[in-house]
Amino acid sequence: MPNRKQAAPPRPLVVGDVVAAHSRDLGEWTVAQIVQLDVDSQTAAVLELDWSGPEPSSVADLGDVVPLRLTHHSWNGGLSFCNQEWVLPRSHKVVGAIPLLHDKPANCWTSGWHLGDQLARQRRWDIGVREDPVVAWKADYTGDTVNEFLGRSTAPRPEVTQLTIRDIDSLDCAQLVQRFPEVAWLHLHGRLGLLSGAGELNRLHSLQRIRIVDLFGMTRGDCLRPQRVPELESVDLYSVPAEYASAMRSTWRREILAGTYVFILRTRKPEWVAENRSNPLRDWDGRERISASTYKRAVTQYKTTRKAILQVFAEEAADVQLACMEEIGRTYGEAFNALDRRSGFIETVEREELFAALDHIVNESEALHGPALEDARDSLISGVDSVRDW
Repeated sequence: MPNRKQAAPPRPLVVGDVVAAHSRDLGEWTVAQIVQLDVDSQTAAVLELDWSGPEPSSVADLGDVVPLRLTHHSWNGGLSFCNQEWVLPRSHKVVGAIPLLHDKPANCWTSGWHLGDQLARQRRWDIGVREDPVVAWKADYTGDTVNEFLGRSTAPRPEVTQLTIRDIDSLDCAQLVQRFPEVAWLHLHGRLGLLSGAGELNRLHSLQRIRIVDLFGMTRGDCLRPQRVPELESVDLYSVPAEYASAMRSTWRREILAGTYVFILRTRKPEWVAENRSNPLRDWDGRERISASTYKRAVTQYKTTRKAILQVFAEEAADVQLACMEEIGRTYGEAFNALDRRSGFIETVEREELFAALDHIVNESEALHGPALEDARDSLISGVDSVRDW
């Protein structure tokens, strides 16, 4: 949601309005009707219409329009109808109003306006095409694969306008912009990774939407500037440096009235980054079923266990390491027994992550102090298994 609640959408929008936008999926313009506006949630209920064609100048250009009904995949004839943020994107326009084609509230919510996506899927389904097509203008990489690509001497890919990169440990934005100069939608998802040269993203003059999650290294000076990326209509930041988030918020809040949606959540101070980049349980922060207090206690226990294991590797003689590791394992297992009794949050995934955290500590210890006895890791796990209830 926008950071400050408003009494009406920042761009003029009323119930009954028909909104038009160009769809890359369709290669044409398409339309939707605003069915409801909710001040409390700052959302608009948007009903997609079964129409596409040349850019309309008014509703008269649409002819007789009807709601889009979906039968593709698991849909059973329901309307393409959902609540989304009520900031009408810059690239969308109101072409007039018509009587409401539906008068009931929407029962689903989504982020981002994607007019045309469902209509394109439905039309493919209607002609018997069951899979989404592979298109040159969409690219999806992992951090490792994109860095391998950026490291090669290959030509830029100007045809790519939607770029998603996941599991980023490190990424050079200067190289990214050089290889993908025409990106309009950019989604960067890190593993508490480092984003260098983020200010270079200002060279993406066609940029419309940016989403950055769990990436760091950006400073106030890396802020995107409206005069450099004038088409930007969505700023979505989650778990990024606080100073970068502050600069982006103050810069782009002024652009909300022009059609830029601003959503910034969980900004991180340098101390948090330093503490959590090496914390293998960091994904528990905010996870459903894991309260803030449980997460805090879990991290405290992880740090206590890490300190104890590092001390054994650094100070204890080989003949006592195994016994020490087994005792550390028992303490670890009992501590998480007590935590799990409070809320029963440890399931298969969490159990695997708790053992992975121990592996992480042992690997770190061996990197610092050299290999331990061959059975040290087994003794640690044996200690956990002898007492754990999870």
